[in-house]
Amino acid sequence: MTLRVLVFGAHPDDAEFHGGGLLALHRARGNRVRIISVTDGSAGHQSLDRQTLAARRRDEAARAAAVIGCEVAVWKNLDGELEPTLAIRREVIREIRTFAPDLVLTHRIHDYHPDHRAVATLVRDACYMVRVPNIVPDVPALPNDPVVACFADFFSQPAPFRADAKVDIEPVADRVTAMLDCHASQIYEWIPHTLGRDAEVPSDPGERLRWLPQFYGRGRAVARKFAPEYRLAEAFEISEYARKPTAEELSEYFPAFRG
Repeated sequence: MTLRVLVFGAHPDDAEFHGGGLLALHRARGNRVRIISVTDGSAGHQSLDRQTLAARRRDEAARAAAVIGCEVAVWKNLDGELEPTLAIRREVIREIRTFAPDLVLTHRIHDYHPDHRAVATLVRDACYMVRVPNIVPDVPALPNDPVVACFADFFSQPAPFRADAKVDIEPVADRVTAMLDCHASQIYEWIPHTLGRDAEVPSDPGERLRWLPQFYGRGRAVARKFAPEYRLAEAFEISEYARKPTAEELSEYFPAFRG
């Protein structure tokens, strides 16, 4: 059976940064993957204006999606100014109904970034409502909620992340690196700038690909904190506001690598 995985990230690189390994595994199995960036990503840069950056990030998102052959859409909500409004909730409901996913991935409510928190709230508030016909009546309601899972984070207040599912991403680490490499405005420019590490970013494309796995330490950090049995890992918390997966579904939705 072909599974459908839908990702709601706040920004054009969030899906790859937090769940790129799992998405690569699903695409390797022939499953359908669709990434939604709820904002345009137009705030995160030290020198580019919003219009220029938004256009660049749409292109980066398209190229990153092409690495694993998945679908992508970047919505026009302003980066850094996202609010969980009824209008955007309706769009989330419409997207979930139209795509009819088995699994939805998104941020946790407890997160440092207000856009991440807003997206988490939007997805949580869409749960159950996707089954109510009089809400967004132009799109048929779903008979059941999908399973919803949240990306790992390291925040402890008011509730720490719970690793309900762990995925070994080392076998697809090269694909994660390739996807992140497409997001040059963030990986090689904005994020190093915010960390005061601009000077260490190589200018040569080949050197960048060798530098990136060391700079991108998330897979190692998640493994150390939540999945010490792996060297590189992603972990996910199952939302209690959507459908609870069976043990069989957990193994299908968070699979191990096959060849």
